[in-house]
Amino acid sequence: MSSNPAASPLSLSQLRILALASLGGALEFYDFVIFAFLAKLIAAHFFPDSQAEWLRQAEAFGLFGAGYLARPVGGLIMAHFGDVAGRKKVFTLSVLLMAFPTLLMGLLPGYQTLGIMAPLTLLILRIMQGAAIGGEAPGGWVFVSEHASSRRVGLATGLLTGGLTGGILLGSIVILLLHAVLAPDVVSNWGWRIPFILGGVFGFGAMFLRRWLEETPVFREMHATAKTAEGMPAKLLLRDHRRAILCSMMTTWTLTAAIVVLVLMMPPLMQTLHHVSPSQTMLASLAATFCLTVSVVLVSALTDVFSLRALSVACGLMLALGGFGLYALFPLFSGTLVPWAALSGLCCGFVGLVPIGMLRAFPAQVRFSGLSLSYNISYAIFGGLTPAIISALTPHTPVAPAIYVAFTALIGGVGLWFSPEKA
Repeated sequence: MSSNPAASPLSLSQLRILALASLGGALEFYDFVIFAFLAKLIAAHFFPDSQAEWLRQAEAFGLFGAGYLARPVGGLIMAHFGDVAGRKKVFTLSVLLMAFPTLLMGLLPGYQTLGIMAPLTLLILRIMQGAAIGGEAPGGWVFVSEHASSRRVGLATGLLTGGLTGGILLGSIVILLLHAVLAPDVVSNWGWRIPFILGGVFGFGAMFLRRWLEETPVFREMHATAKTAEGMPAKLLLRDHRRAILCSMMTTWTLTAAIVVLVLMMPPLMQTLHHVSPSQTMLASLAATFCLTVSVVLVSALTDVFSLRALSVACGLMLALGGFGLYALFPLFSGTLVPWAALSGLCCGFVGLVPIGMLRAFPAQVRFSGLSLSYNISYAIFGGLTPAIISALTPHTPVAPAIYVAFTALIGGVGLWFSPEKA
């Protein structure tokens, strides 16, 4: 499905909606990822000193993983009400569910004060974050796409996706500034709380701003004509839209591989495989995330002009080449990790195709639930399994990450090629 390249630009009202949606999405992803960046310090505060350091850190990452497990449940619940009661209410609620626990994480006393209640409370807060993030990305994509004109859905969706990945970039920058401004002992004592408090405060600000958003024209029309989903949207999905669910889960698998393997896992893999310094890998991660953000916006905008099938082939090939460039060619050129990482980020434009394919695959009555079900279940499965798969394969060959990314690019390309277009 292609559109006229000469279509009018986004209106001021649409740009305002995009800005508020992207700001909230960036803050939610920022809140979600800073936990991973600060996991070692969190482990020292919320688990007993008598435990070995590796065990405490493993427990902290277990809490991080709990957020992923909560995503499908939270996403499905919020999507249900988003399809039945309205997009705006749920879109505002997701920010509150993220801001409140993030702020409390920054204020929560440690194990020495609360004992076993400290990690248990942290687990509850982490589950709340996971539930919120499960509704944010699908809700945001549906919200901005239904506000945008039909000829600018790709651009609008891409700007929001860029805002989401920009939240990861924002988290990285804040952590770097934290370590640059404060002494190491200050950071480990209380400074680690600052990013959580900032995220919580700004999250409440984003929630307040989202109150001024209007319900989408698509939902208002469905509500006026009594065509909103009745009963359980999830049942309608499983009965009538199994192909769309399968194809959307396949493309989401590719999205997780691109982000997890080429961005999130890249620093520890490069430190282990090629003995690159932590400072260099952090710079490389920043470069990859920035280029990923630019790439998804550009590629998403191209869907307003070119067919999704053609772009899926081109972007799938680029994603595979980016993986091999980073993990196979970089070792031949010592000291060049940052440009190779930036190139791999630019090759991740396939990520921008995934939400657009899902938005087209589901009709408006079950669109929110369709995206949430497919995206969150696939992300929970493959986002959790990918690190384990890569860790198991890498000892056999250092290019295993590239092979895995290329394989998922093929899977996602097939998913997009056969995905139905009902929107």
